[in-house]
Amino acid sequence: MSEKILIVDDDLDTLRLVGLMLQKQGFQIVAASTGAQGLELALSELPDLIILDVMMPGMDGYQVARRLRSNEKTLDIPILMFTAKSQLDDKVSGFEAGADDYLTKPTHPTELQAHVKALLARSTKAKVTTNPSSKPLEDTAHTIGIIAARGGLGVTTVAVNLAGALWQRSEKNVIMAEFRPGQATLGYDLGFDKTTALTELLNTPPREITRSMIDEKLIKRPEGIKVLAASTRPKDTVLIQNVPQFEAILGRLEYMARYVVVDLGSGISPLTQKLLPSFKEIIVVVEPFENSLRQSKELIDDLAEMGVNKEHLYVLANYRLRSDTPQLSVTQMQLLLPVPIDGSLTPAPELYQQATRRHLIASVMIMDSLTGQQFATLAGKIETRSSKPAQV
Repeated sequence: MSEKILIVDDDLDTLRLVGLMLQKQGFQIVAASTGAQGLELALSELPDLIILDVMMPGMDGYQVARRLRSNEKTLDIPILMFTAKSQLDDKVSGFEAGADDYLTKPTHPTELQAHVKALLARSTKAKVTTNPSSKPLEDTAHTIGIIAARGGLGVTTVAVNLAGALWQRSEKNVIMAEFRPGQATLGYDLGFDKTTALTELLNTPPREITRSMIDEKLIKRPEGIKVLAASTRPKDTVLIQNVPQFEAILGRLEYMARYVVVDLGSGISPLTQKLLPSFKEIIVVVEPFENSLRQSKELIDDLAEMGVNKEHLYVLANYRLRSDTPQLSVTQMQLLLPVPIDGSLTPAPELYQQATRRHLIASVMIMDSLTGQQFATLAGKIETRSSKPAQV
């Protein structure tokens, strides 16, 4: 069978010309016009070689390369950076991101073919010399990002209670991660003595972050889940800039559990934007007030513009508090939102307060409570979705 080559470039003329040229040489060609699409195709197609442009809107080639190198399915796929950026620093950045070769546009077809064939030959030789009895690729986790348009809507509460419900229902490994350095609250709620786990990882070079390193820092909860806790110290908020480390962490977590639930906080930070392609689904937490819902609609629209498939976007209506202010019904809320409401949570302040005092997860502490049943229902829907073949 001829080798498969994935070309990732936002310049459609380049995609067409390079693709046709390599097809004439007998290669199978797969094409992507964005970094996010390129990542999806790399995981679904597992090409023999990736030709990757650097200057692309949204996720650039360096970021794509780092993501490819942090995922064990794509770790060893050769990457040829093919770009108009010709400065020495640009080439160094490409190699540091994980590229195997670097070619500057424009180039003669013969030169491109030579680089492609050389990379494929080295890759084939490396595969032959590896142990042929090595175990097959592992399944990746069903990753779930929890987000809201603004703070105070209960993202952390939803994330940890959903994680608990997923474990109770599936009895499979579940990890809940707080990706909010310096802004975390879970340590206080669950009584953690140490909440520096994420901080320590974010201060580690990405290539040195391993599964065993992460596993040592996970906190095993009596409810069955494991938690990667973020710091409560405000000074650690600056670590949200360490995007390569976050990408490496999430890439490792995908191979450490059946479900990974990530607290993304509020709004769309540069970090969130980079991580979006990694999630199998995104749950947007909303509250039953018109102005807040309009902001949530804008968040959903922004997520869709950034490439998140609306079929992978879900809304959870959180009636957090009993209020004298008129609150919209689920039916009324649905009229203001572009994606279906997947579930709703009724007010349970006493239950949450009791759980906090006991440092427990409310949905598991009293599973037959209405809140426990609501999270169990949501977990059941996610379990059903996770068993379906992934859509590309």
